[in-house]
Amino acid sequence: MKRLFLSLTIAFILALLGAGLALAQNPNPPVPSDDQVNAIAKQLYCPVCENIPLDVCGTQACAQWRELIREKLAAGWSEAQIKQYFVDQYGDRVLGAPPARGLNWLVYIVPPLAILAGVYILYRAMRSWRQVAPQPAAPAETPPPQNNEYIQRLEEELRKR
Repeated sequence: MKRLFLSLTIAFILALLGAGLALAQNPNPPVPSDDQVNAIAKQLYCPVCENIPLDVCGTQACAQWRELIREKLAAGWSEAQIKQYFVDQYGDRVLGAPPARGLNWLVYIVPPLAILAGVYILYRAMRSWRQVAPQPAAPAETPPPQNNEYIQRLEEELRKR
């Protein structure tokens, strides 16, 4: 009797575990929210329209691409995989931030260098503006030269009056 009770208890526990596992498996994966889709779509640009992010583009094609992103997320794709899929289909121009390869790395290097150069030039200019220019010594008054013909004629004219 004791064995029967023990075997029934074990069978009941195993049945509960099996049922729990069956209930834990959801045949319909959760549908990604609009926020999750737009978080990825915001980083992609519409391949058809010029300079319009995919999350705000109103064309039918963009709506289909957002739905494609939703499907890929539901299938378990990562953000990087989805971006790579769009790059493979439409090229690097669909990315919001260009990849740092080829000449694209200049986009990441030149602006900080330009800012640093501007700060350095401004620093040097302000430093030179602060320095007080030495005042030249006042020249000692020298008597006007007497042999200058123009001055002599001018003085003669002034005496006549």
